[in-house]
Amino acid sequence: MTEFDYIIVGGGSAGCVLANRLSENPEHNVCLVEAGGSDKSPLIYTPAGSAITVPHGMHNWQLNALAQSTMNNRDIYCPRGKTLGGSSSINAMLYIRGQKQDYDQWADLGNEGWSFDEVLPYFRKAQNQERGASDFHGVGGPLNVADPRSQHCLSEAFIKGAVETGEKENPDFNGAEQEGVGWYQVTQKGGQRCSSAAAYLHPVMDRPNLTVMTGSHTARVLLNGKKAIGIEIVRGVARRKLFARKEVILSAGAFGSPQVMLLSGIGARDKLEPHKIECLHELSGVGENLQEHPDVLVVANDKTASSVAFARPLGVARGIRDVVKYMCKKEGFLTSSLAESGGFIKSSPEVERPDLQLHFIPAAMEDHGRKLSRNLQYGFTIHVCVLRPESRGRVFLQSALPTDDPGIELNLLAKQADMDCLIRGVKKVRKIIQSSELSRYAGEEYLPGANVEGDDSLESYIRNNANHIYHPVGTCKMGVGELAVVDTRLRVHGLDGLRVVDASIMPTLISGNTNAPAIMIAEKAADMILADQGLKKVQDSAVFMTEEIAV
Repeated sequence: MTEFDYIIVGGGSAGCVLANRLSENPEHNVCLVEAGGSDKSPLIYTPAGSAITVPHGMHNWQLNALAQSTMNNRDIYCPRGKTLGGSSSINAMLYIRGQKQDYDQWADLGNEGWSFDEVLPYFRKAQNQERGASDFHGVGGPLNVADPRSQHCLSEAFIKGAVETGEKENPDFNGAEQEGVGWYQVTQKGGQRCSSAAAYLHPVMDRPNLTVMTGSHTARVLLNGKKAIGIEIVRGVARRKLFARKEVILSAGAFGSPQVMLLSGIGARDKLEPHKIECLHELSGVGENLQEHPDVLVVANDKTASSVAFARPLGVARGIRDVVKYMCKKEGFLTSSLAESGGFIKSSPEVERPDLQLHFIPAAMEDHGRKLSRNLQYGFTIHVCVLRPESRGRVFLQSALPTDDPGIELNLLAKQADMDCLIRGVKKVRKIIQSSELSRYAGEEYLPGANVEGDDSLESYIRNNANHIYHPVGTCKMGVGELAVVDTRLRVHGLDGLRVVDASIMPTLISGNTNAPAIMIAEKAADMILADQGLKKVQDSAVFMTEEIAV
């Protein structure tokens, strides 16, 4: 079959939602095209498997932002999910929505229908909150949200230590307010990962009107004038065209969606000409406005050997115990998100709302967990992340080949305000480590190191070591103006039959992890797509009746 009503490019957090919702009507033929493979792997469904899938290439595209000038010309690693479920199949499973003001700002920028009160129903629709329904939470939705089954003693000590230093405890970061520290809720069900694929796709895979293609790179969107009529895919050495009667929907993520558009001749002419791609639709914002949460680690030795270090003798014994617990009851550390506790805090009393996020990990790590010598030591790690960075990057083509990686310029910490916020965050984390609760475990500070004091020294450490927290957004910006790519109904400006539905449409980065918002965007988009098609059907019928009367 080569003709469908809807073609969805990308089987990740948003694409799986769309595949489910658009195929609910048996009259709609839906095709989901994913460049990665199957997600049926114990490394994906065992929550702690992210310790392997994030640092390494299995189920991971392992992209890189090359030679970043703002980070002392370092390559910055950008892991993204290479499988059904996309990055929701390899992430830390934290269920976070952001702050009310984030979405109200979208509306203030001219994006009607995207205020917090207007998107909250879609968060609730998606959710099955195991704690039960409330004004902020829903039950009965596909995405299961649960309290963590693993609560390490070090993770608890972090919460108590932060409260001791003046932070307040918060049992629900997605409730009335976000500020505070506590346990992260996770997208898990029965102690296993509940990715977008597990929640939305696999339960409906037997629908006869839903076709799922894996291992299929999208080479370009096919245009007939200013209308999208399908896509061309690459499978191995073969190329094939698929046609869409109604719409093509790009859900390939903040790196993938702009890459597909540029390969299709949609974008700024000066980005396309070096690759001998004809500019079929000039749209200067494609690939611009890239935003990401800059993140740096504070790592300390655990003098009590309570932390996770599987290669140490005591760690091996605990590991064997946890494997047994997981196999028998789906309990123990293998159910851990790794970032079990954390919180949202203010970098200074003058800040109106939290501008920092902390993730606490009861294990020592460095360089995305890729530095094995660090992983073998007893220790703990605290991620310090700037929630609303001012710096902006871009995505561009490195070649005209769809199987080549896109070019990524993160431009992290280009604005001094982002750096200053991160420095204040490191100082606050050091105070938490010195609390009576956490200092019982904390030994020598590995990173930045006790000798790194003062703002200049901390800035140097950050330039040489900071990364990000895997939340790229913004490269197909929603709104109006020079850099806007889609309108408030996520239709590409100036083209018919083409939408973008994923985190790339965010005009500004939300204050927290981006998986739940990406799912919300897809839930809202599905309603808009179906409503628009219903309106078009009515309009077409009215035109037909008018022609009948005229005849």
